[in-house]
Amino acid sequence: MCAKQRHNYKNLKIWKLGLEITNDISDLLLNFPKHERYDLSSQISRYSVSMPSNIAEGSSRTDKSFSHYLDISLGSSFELGTQLLVAKHRNYINENNLKTLEEKIEDNGISK
Repeated sequence: MCAKQRHNYKNLKIWKLGLEITNDISDLLLNFPKHERYDLSSQISRYSVSMPSNIAEGSSRTDKSFSHYLDISLGSSFELGTQLLVAKHRNYINENNLKTLEEKIEDNGISK
């Protein structure tokens, strides 16, 4: 890729699915207890937003830098998966929600 050519993140499947996961998480967090607003809910929200955000930011960089941002997004997806397991353990989400989100995280292409 030449120095002036960049990825169009809005056309990338991983970005689109990352944004979908972010929106799913936002909806899910509405049901979390209020006392988790500044703790677990906040962390889950940040990790979910970090995935598509890093893809978008990396798309403006060179291929080598873009790869680095994809790695950061991958790390966020692992952190998100861990936080979702904590939420399941605390009975904030059910098994079906957990499984659906885990499958989306795996399917988004970042974690493969």
